[in-house]
Amino acid sequence: MTGAAVVVVGAGPAGAAAALRLAQLGVRDVVLLDRADFPRDKTCGSGLSPRGIRTLRELGVWDAIVPHAYRVTGLRLVTPGGREAVVSGGESAAAVVCLRRTLDLTLLERARALGVEFVGGFTAQTLRCDGDRVAGVVSRDGREIAARWTIVADGAHSRLTVDGSPPRMMQAIMGWWEGAPVRAHHVEMVFDRLVTPGYGWLFPESATRVNIGVCYDDPRRERNARRVFEAFLDKHYAQRLRAAVPVGGLKGHPIAYTYRVGRLASPGRLVAGEAGRMVHPATAEGISQRVVCRGAALARRRNVVGARPHRRRHTAARGQDGARAAHGCDVMPTAGDGAVSGV
Repeated sequence: MTGAAVVVVGAGPAGAAAALRLAQLGVRDVVLLDRADFPRDKTCGSGLSPRGIRTLRELGVWDAIVPHAYRVTGLRLVTPGGREAVVSGGESAAAVVCLRRTLDLTLLERARALGVEFVGGFTAQTLRCDGDRVAGVVSRDGREIAARWTIVADGAHSRLTVDGSPPRMMQAIMGWWEGAPVRAHHVEMVFDRLVTPGYGWLFPESATRVNIGVCYDDPRRERNARRVFEAFLDKHYAQRLRAAVPVGGLKGHPIAYTYRVGRLASPGRLVAGEAGRMVHPATAEGISQRVVCRGAALARRRNVVGARPHRRRHTAARGQDGARAAHGCDVMPTAGDGAVSGV
């Protein structure tokens, strides 16, 4: 059995950002775990909002992301009635599309450069406990890592969270194409009754490659995702995809979300990212929510986990505002073990 001050389960944006922020705050002996080795591909629309970009700047990784990101300055919006509008936010409001393979690896590499230990091929199965306090994690093959603090960031299917109630699940399916004509530097959001209350999207990943997908509610899993997606493509993109070349096959994935963030902490444990259902319930966008909320919570806990004082105290307040705006929740310590409460 090995030990650590903090163990982070899951090296996606939430987990990697948490580990990186801890290292920046001076916390030593942080271990970051993931079932995959990196780099790895991840099924995701890969959009980063302006708030997500601000957070990446604060984490010091934005300059490494820029060369691999496709800049977004406008939006094509289609209503359920078939009306269309094209709007621009201007350069100052630009978002980007950046493949998760690149984004996640960049966060991981920066964290490792600051002393975080990464362990791939680690599938977390259960938590270690010391009385009523979480004290680390145990893998499926029996490896144990003891830790004073455990951050759970292992995604929508996490079984290590505090809130044991079944999450709301949105279904998503998407594909990739080369050579589809697009309006340069514009994303597309299509609201159609085929996928109500969800929507469809087209995100350009480069000047020639796009990903297209839909997300929709189907709590009883009664709808065939491929048929839903094919009907959507036939209605909105058949002509534009006629000469395009598919890249790989279609991929589906669940999106865990909530309208009200619940408990995210217990003694020794903090839940991050989609494991805590921190996904925007209207757009299914989650990257910025994950890294902003983690920055806020960890900045407020730097003394608890043994970090040295850090000059950038405003980060906590900024992340607090972001969490409140996105989810109606405050990321803040409460009585006892530094819990996080939703209001």
